[in-house]
Amino acid sequence: MSLNARLFFASMFSARLGDQFLLFIVPLVVYQTTESVALSGLAYAVETLPRTLCFPFCGILSDRVSPIRLIRITQLGRAAIATLGLVCFALYPNPVWVVLISALCGVLASQGFMAREVMLPQIFATARFDRVQSLSQTVDQCCIIIGPLAAATLFGISNWQVVVGGAVVLFMLGEGAMILWRRINTVELIEPEVTRTPFMAPLRVAFHHVMYLPGLRRLVVLTAAINLVFGATLATSAAVVTGLFELPSNYYALLQTMGALATVSVLLLIAVTNLGIGRIGTIGYVMVIIGGIITAFSPNYWVYALGFVLILGFDGMYAVYIRTARQRIIPARDLGKTTGVVILFNNLSLPLSGLIVGLAGSPAETGWVILALSFLMMIAGLAMTVGARLRKPVAAA
Repeated sequence: MSLNARLFFASMFSARLGDQFLLFIVPLVVYQTTESVALSGLAYAVETLPRTLCFPFCGILSDRVSPIRLIRITQLGRAAIATLGLVCFALYPNPVWVVLISALCGVLASQGFMAREVMLPQIFATARFDRVQSLSQTVDQCCIIIGPLAAATLFGISNWQVVVGGAVVLFMLGEGAMILWRRINTVELIEPEVTRTPFMAPLRVAFHHVMYLPGLRRLVVLTAAINLVFGATLATSAAVVTGLFELPSNYYALLQTMGALATVSVLLLIAVTNLGIGRIGTIGYVMVIIGGIITAFSPNYWVYALGFVLILGFDGMYAVYIRTARQRIIPARDLGKTTGVVILFNNLSLPLSGLIVGLAGSPAETGWVILALSFLMMIAGLAMTVGARLRKPVAAA
């Protein structure tokens, strides 16, 4: 890997690791302060919902403003917000500050993600894009593994303010790596088109693309289906391990670690093999269905862990497929705005899966919920595949 690529991914790694620090600390601080599970869950919703809802608007900005400028603003902005939040807490102690820090930084994190999505096809134009996406996903997964462990260590020896301070340092390190990258970068980035159209007008273009660009609606439906199984599995895993199997919480931590390591392993495998992007999508989708069925019928922890690992690992593989496929389908000038709307549709199925899980009356019934969602995913896959094949002769005519 060239120095140019290393600096780009180093900047991405530092910023994403800082985000993981904040995502980890908020529910913990709120619960320890209030001793209320409901308030802890509400705090988590408050910090994560803005990340999802702002994606379409972040996409519009990514098409109108230089992505390098946006990344710099988001990294320096997150450092400034976290620092200001710590000052406000010192003056007016209240756990609401840590929630606000994470919520506002989450919006900037979404904008930084969208800006990098726009930059990746330009920076790595000569490389296989599925491999580039697998490296990007690997960076994300490494942050998901390292972030909570590092944040928990800092929190164990100090307090939450030190964890937030650590996030500030990481955001600044990310900015430093981006400054170095700009100095040695030789790739000419496409400047955004200057436009005077109303800010909300691009949303109509994005929704039109989702509905009518060949193949894009199919991607949205299939990803929403896979997210239902993925979200339901994550939402029920703690209850299944500690409730249904009556195991201590360290087995739940082991499950999360195995899932993250499986994802990294699958992504690294994609990076070193010559699998076509279509096969990557098919394998990922089918293996998540198999994982859901295994999880639903698991008689013990280790069989359940096998299904869990398949779902998390091959969800990562499918994510490489969809990010590569939509980059090929969406016109370059509309990539930001349309990707933002696509991500909004895809991510809304995650809270929906949580509502569906609420239909289960006990941990023992969650298996039937996941089984039903796995069959729904199978039906969606078959319907979209048959529909795509039936439309091909029409297009040829």
